[in-house]
Amino acid sequence: MKARSEILLKKHFETNSLVESDIESFNGLVDTGLQEIIDGNKEIEPTIIPPDVEEFKIRFNKIWVEMPDKSNEVKGPVIVEADGSKRKIFPTEARLRKITYSAPIYLEVSAHINGVQRESFIIEIGNLPIMLKSRYCHLHGMTREELILRGEDPDDPGGYFIINGTEKVIVNIEDLISNKVMIDKAPTTTGAKIAAKLFSESGSFKIPHIIEKLNDGIFYISFTRVRRVPVVVILKALGLLKDEDIVKFISADRTFDEVFMNLYEFIEIKTQEDAIDYIAKKVGITQAKDIRVERMKEILHKYFLPHLGITPSENVVKAYNLCKMLKHFILALNDERPEDDKDHYMNKRIKCSGDLLADVIRVNIKVLISDLLYNFQRIVKRGKFPSIRVIIREKLLTGRIYSAMATGNWVGGRKGVSQRIERVNFLQTMSLLQRIISPLSASQENFEARALHPTHFGKLCPVETPEGTNIGLRKNMALFCKISEGEEDNKVLATIKHLNLRLPGVKEELSEE
Repeated sequence: MKARSEILLKKHFETNSLVESDIESFNGLVDTGLQEIIDGNKEIEPTIIPPDVEEFKIRFNKIWVEMPDKSNEVKGPVIVEADGSKRKIFPTEARLRKITYSAPIYLEVSAHINGVQRESFIIEIGNLPIMLKSRYCHLHGMTREELILRGEDPDDPGGYFIINGTEKVIVNIEDLISNKVMIDKAPTTTGAKIAAKLFSESGSFKIPHIIEKLNDGIFYISFTRVRRVPVVVILKALGLLKDEDIVKFISADRTFDEVFMNLYEFIEIKTQEDAIDYIAKKVGITQAKDIRVERMKEILHKYFLPHLGITPSENVVKAYNLCKMLKHFILALNDERPEDDKDHYMNKRIKCSGDLLADVIRVNIKVLISDLLYNFQRIVKRGKFPSIRVIIREKLLTGRIYSAMATGNWVGGRKGVSQRIERVNFLQTMSLLQRIISPLSASQENFEARALHPTHFGKLCPVETPEGTNIGLRKNMALFCKISEGEEDNKVLATIKHLNLRLPGVKEELSEE
């Protein structure tokens, strides 16, 4: 039995890499993640345009990082020499010459005047550091002999980057699950004993939503700048005006006395516009009514449950989900639903290299767009009509990505996300490549967050964690652990429909949407 186990273990590590999850995450970023970021910023409309032009739009179409191939054309990670020549570069040379192992990012841009395309071109908008042994690395698919010829250690797993000649690894970050209601029975700052919390994440948005019941018996919800607005008023602002519909959306087979009390309290609000105006006044928007209502509509569409959509057509789905959140909260108030365990690994998600790099690129694409608009509008004010090609600064994106990777200072104020690899011994290197850090502060106690949880079994190493303030907050993946990639919602819904499965209480018309 022991001999067979040794054979199986040896075969497993021969065919599976310890950093496979990180490599797949980076491949996913380049394959689909970059395009998703561009699709979220697809159309740009300058506010200042030439007087003889009615409509001017800049469109970002396709984005890609060129994959290495065996043709004569230079693709993949490249270096541009002092004389302007471009050639292929391998990691060993990048280490020795203190340069970054990266590949160019290309973007297809088009400009449209009055609905007619004026120009279309492909431009290099920056360089993306390439993860070693990923599909976009020159080392991908090489045999042991070929790796030795290129000056590489054949047993090196890859999964890291070379920035200015220094080997850097993006450490995985553990975070609470997004887009899921969590019941927290810890007292809030307003004095409420229980709160229903949800982090709505969509693109660059991650907005906390909190439902709580105050001493007056009213259910309030807070999100972004909207603080403690009655839930019933939000439902009416989303178009759910009939009290009967609100009761049915909360629960089709049961009624709650607390809901009737809340409905009676705001019975004077009859129309959607009245509800929106009530919220606008509560928030502190002091303009004329028409402007006030329009601004509040925009806030509701954009910042309220953005993961469900940011257009008015999703209002009914948002209202339905808010009713279900309220139902969970009422059940918890009546001790019919337990508190959610935040330390259960079902309620955690691991952000790998691809996800964390996507955060940096998403923020800096917006910076690139702002710079593009500023340059365009500055030249238009002088009476000229510039070509888009000459006003895109390609070094802006590169410099910001390199800076984040070199310093470890990430978007959102996180520090130490990118760390230097110390090659004191092979085990230490492997430990760093499999590290998972928690965003919780090391100065706070958080005993439960630091403790070993039963759901860590098979996922996290129960032994490897530092002594001192970081104990339990800095963890390491187990040897046989693999992080699965997320699946698209449409594919999951298609599978559920194919199996004729439906969630209890979900109406057919809503499940279709």
